[in-house]
Amino acid sequence: MGCIPTPRVHPLRRPAGGSGVFRLFIAAAAAAAIAATVSCSAGTSVPGEPSATPPAAAGPAGTDVPVTAEINQLRDNYSRRIISIRLTNTTARPVTVLGARASSPLFSGTLDWPASPGGIELPPGQTKILPAPLSAPDCGPPATGPNGDATVTLQLAETNATRPAATVPATDPHGVLSRNNAEMCLALAVSAVAGIRLDPELEVSADGQRAVLGLAITPRSTPGSAHPGLSGTLTLHRVGGTTLIGEDPAVPWPRSVAIRAGGSTQHFRLGIRPARCDPHAIAEDKVGTLLPLRVSAGGRDGVVKLDAGAMLRARIHDFVSTACGRQ
Repeated sequence: MGCIPTPRVHPLRRPAGGSGVFRLFIAAAAAAAIAATVSCSAGTSVPGEPSATPPAAAGPAGTDVPVTAEINQLRDNYSRRIISIRLTNTTARPVTVLGARASSPLFSGTLDWPASPGGIELPPGQTKILPAPLSAPDCGPPATGPNGDATVTLQLAETNATRPAATVPATDPHGVLSRNNAEMCLALAVSAVAGIRLDPELEVSADGQRAVLGLAITPRSTPGSAHPGLSGTLTLHRVGGTTLIGEDPAVPWPRSVAIRAGGSTQHFRLGIRPARCDPHAIAEDKVGTLLPLRVSAGGRDGVVKLDAGAMLRARIHDFVSTACGRQ
């Protein structure tokens, strides 16, 4: 799969347990997703990249490093908080990369590619993608520049004791790092006030054309208890639709809901119906069950994505397939 620009969740029942879980990050899926290195195509060339062999010894300006770096993100990895480090060999000879890690002031730790023994070979003039999970965000004042002055440090097979690693600047043409930082910091501010979750059950109408999602918002008992230093109120301005589901006017979605720590759990019924019924709606779905919530919390405003989870995701897909098949 190629690289993409920045990508622009029966009767209801409440699962047993305490406060809601704000399921924004899927650690188990991330571990599985990064187990193998991904190339940009079935071969090793990236569409749009030059296929002809470039002049020898052409590295980034002002360096002798034979590789350039770019930050991107594949659609499959959007909900898993995994970015892509795109490395391009700018020379006329193969280059072996044994290790790679991206750094940015927007994140507190490095973003490491889990290399396998022997690394990966970059053929002359070609590009490959290395997946790297995001570390914890730095939620202080915005860093200078759209990508926070990102760099990539490479361990190349040709390096030695006198040159153990090489660092190159990393472009971020789609603002992947700044977008992920903003979303993750907003999620932390939200979770300092309340936990938000979708019920795993889906209430489907008798004719199969409509359904209802259960949304629960459970305030923390103490402001900022989940993340010290963050407190205040949370406002849910509205719920947005996705590529798969839209609002059913018969059961409208909540708007302008204020939540404070120490309050009672609030339950909402979200009426849904298929947003589209073309053949690719479900077969190629990547983000159709990530429900966007427009919120304000901790002095931040933006959208957080509420993941439906595996069970509800399957039920939403079945519902959309059935509803579209009956039209």
